[in-house]
Amino acid sequence: MPGISSMVPAVIVFGDSTVDPGNNNQISTVLKSNFAPYGRDYYGGQPTGRFSNGRIATDFISEAFGIKPVIPAYLDPKYDIRDFATGVSFASAGTGYDNVTSDVLSVIPFWKEMEYYKEYQSQLREYLGNDKANQLLSESLYLLSIGTNDFLENYYTFPTRSSQFPVDKYEDFLIGIASNFVRKLYNLGARKIAITGLPPMGCLPLERTKNIMHGNACIEEYNDVAKEFNVKLQSTVDGLNRELGGIRIVMSNPYDKLLELIQKPSLFGFEDAATACCGTGYFEMSYLCDRLNPFTCSNADKYIFWDSFHPTQKTNFIMADHVVKTTLAVFR
Repeated sequence: MPGISSMVPAVIVFGDSTVDPGNNNQISTVLKSNFAPYGRDYYGGQPTGRFSNGRIATDFISEAFGIKPVIPAYLDPKYDIRDFATGVSFASAGTGYDNVTSDVLSVIPFWKEMEYYKEYQSQLREYLGNDKANQLLSESLYLLSIGTNDFLENYYTFPTRSSQFPVDKYEDFLIGIASNFVRKLYNLGARKIAITGLPPMGCLPLERTKNIMHGNACIEEYNDVAKEFNVKLQSTVDGLNRELGGIRIVMSNPYDKLLELIQKPSLFGFEDAATACCGTGYFEMSYLCDRLNPFTCSNADKYIFWDSFHPTQKTNFIMADHVVKTTLAVFR
């Protein structure tokens, strides 16, 4: 993915574990990945808190826009506003649109990511001055990747939301939160926004493991919900583009591309699409995927998934490359 000349000075990220480069390291939660073998294919073999064997999709997107090869975590004390001025992530593994989702594993709620962003804006104005900071904020690319946990860690796991909402109404509830978040970003100066839809979440190794009665096939009910949610999200994005003057908001839809990888792994050089590299590949994630686990594969590039929930670095690269060349091409 070659660097591209761009009018994007920074990539600013909100979301969950797909785009958390290590914010969860700094909070009290069981959902962490700052230990081996996470990060074994990252620079220097360092576990950073990224839920992968290496870099995550937003790192590759930043690099493709010619900015920098990794996006730092806002809460990481190694970095400061000089680093964050060209890109920063407020994401927290395990979070969702719904506050109830972030409570499940005591992670940073989505609204708190917005509070951190406001704090960042103040720091940026102090660092660059008002005019330069405002220009940077309006020209930056804002990436939102969130939603899977609302269904898999919350709605389908605990009775709270599923007793309050049928699934289609829960989708609408989440879409409403997404819309309000985008409007707030807009009011704070954001003009280039990409919001990510849901992947084929029924095909994650952890979900296939739960489907043992059906031969570990993808859970089609979950995939159908993802497709339905994505249609609603696209419609909402179209509406926001009409409503908010001067904004350009796009929806990147990972569903079809990831499903293509899962259904035709050999086309992309993968050997295993159903189980993960770490541990047995069926259920391990976070602390269950550690250096003592004897089953972890030797070459993660042969696997689509690194742990039972998260892609390998190679998958992250393929997905990022696809979105840069398609959805994000309008920002180049």
